[in-house]
Amino acid sequence: METNTTTSYLEKIIASRRTVKPTSMNGRKIADETVQQLLQMADWAPTHGYTEPWYFVVYGGDKVQEFCTAHADLYKQFTPPDKFIAGSYDKLKSQGDLASHVIAICMKRGSNPKIPVVEEIAAVSCAVQNMWLSATSQGIAAYWGSGGMTFHPAMQDYLGLGDDDQVLGFFYLGYTDDPVQPGKRLKPLSEKVKWM
Repeated sequence: METNTTTSYLEKIIASRRTVKPTSMNGRKIADETVQQLLQMADWAPTHGYTEPWYFVVYGGDKVQEFCTAHADLYKQFTPPDKFIAGSYDKLKSQGDLASHVIAICMKRGSNPKIPVVEEIAAVSCAVQNMWLSATSQGIAAYWGSGGMTFHPAMQDYLGLGDDDQVLGFFYLGYTDDPVQPGKRLKPLSEKVKWM
């Protein structure tokens, strides 16, 4: 009976995980200890050859705004004038205004060249999913964004990553007053599974 209860709770958490944009967060702060617990859950992700390629840079308190300003400044510095959009700059600068923490999601390449990069990226994605599900279970809103300078070498340098490492996005955490939105999928599961 206990197993069924645990299973149904886990299924509920998985099915109720949602993307909540930072603009829908309310500015309420999450305790650093709680964020550390989320990171601890991330650390239990599967990893081929124990490379454990996930690497997180955590910004909390005043550091959130410092990071968002730096992100916007990198965009301004490395975007050609004819492609620069003032609205994009402003959005990057204010993206974390209502978030409690921002976590840079990075893949630090393991030392075993036999393990493909795609498996290292998959491991980091699993780590983020662990963190996201844990956040959902605690009523914490989350958003994984990959806009702005995410994939630009300047961001890689800013975060102190090596040439073989990658930035995979930024994880915004906070609270929201908005009700949980109903879930949806655009394609039925039957179109995504083939039983043999």
